[in-house]
Amino acid sequence: MSWWYLVRQEAEAKKLGQRDVDEALDTATDIAILDQERAGVDVITDGEMRRLGSFFRTYLRRINGIDMLPPERSLGDQGYDTRESYEVVGKISAPQGLGVVDEFRYLKAHAANAIKATCTGPTTFASGVRIKSGYKDQRELAWDFVGLINKELKALAAAGADFIQVDEPAFSELHKDGKEMAQIFNATVDGVKAKIAMHICFGNHRGRPLVKRTYRSLFPDLLAAKADQFVLEFANREMAEIELCKEIGADRELGAGLIDQKSFYIETPEDVAERIRIALKHVPAEKLWINPDCGFNPTPRWVAFPKLKAMVDGARIVRRELGFKE
Repeated sequence: MSWWYLVRQEAEAKKLGQRDVDEALDTATDIAILDQERAGVDVITDGEMRRLGSFFRTYLRRINGIDMLPPERSLGDQGYDTRESYEVVGKISAPQGLGVVDEFRYLKAHAANAIKATCTGPTTFASGVRIKSGYKDQRELAWDFVGLINKELKALAAAGADFIQVDEPAFSELHKDGKEMAQIFNATVDGVKAKIAMHICFGNHRGRPLVKRTYRSLFPDLLAAKADQFVLEFANREMAEIELCKEIGADRELGAGLIDQKSFYIETPEDVAERIRIALKHVPAEKLWINPDCGFNPTPRWVAFPKLKAMVDGARIVRRELGFKE
């Protein structure tokens, strides 16, 4: 939404009051909710509109022991090095929490559909910062983030969140196999009374992946993770490695990324239906969920909305083929 970028610029320049910012955040979230409901999405999120352009960097500003630094580069096309960076200067803590619970409460109060809460995972937080002091490496830091995130997830569940997705695009960057990934994920969700989804992708800053795009090294060790649903990207990779999903088993769900948010090509419902049929060769229909590969930031709204609509319409095509009732 173009106006949202203008609001962000004014807010960052300290030209807006807090009430101005709060009103803009509410409006942006309302639009994200409305667009998903208009598209016919069954389970929606808040669009993470309150995170000011980054699904996890906004939270870093709320954590003690972390300083924000200017970007490394200011000229040329935008990339990973043109964003603000963060540096750990001591042991981390978040006595006031991260703010995910407040985001969820707004979503719960304003959504008509079923909803899902989302929270960044500890590995992604740890890999997104530099270490000046306090920790020997990102792995040690990730384990300290476990406690912060676990507390936030328990608070989400207590606030009524019965479906929570933990986003870990940096898993494949920091960990080269699935064993420690499963261990750190299980510690993160320990004691959380909700349905839990694990999302792993390959990074998506303006359509640019951050790591080698393969899940193979993570399997089968990753399956030790206590996730009810694995949310993985396939559309951007032309359905590569979809056969790995056979290993998930019939007792857990696959959230298959079948919409490529990194592309301006707007899928047709038939495109989506074809991808669903491919996924169904490896996953039982009752265990298959259909998702975009990742979130739509920074996909323009005029591209994101018809992609969502195609996702819904494509799913309806296959539901009819399978004899499912709408």
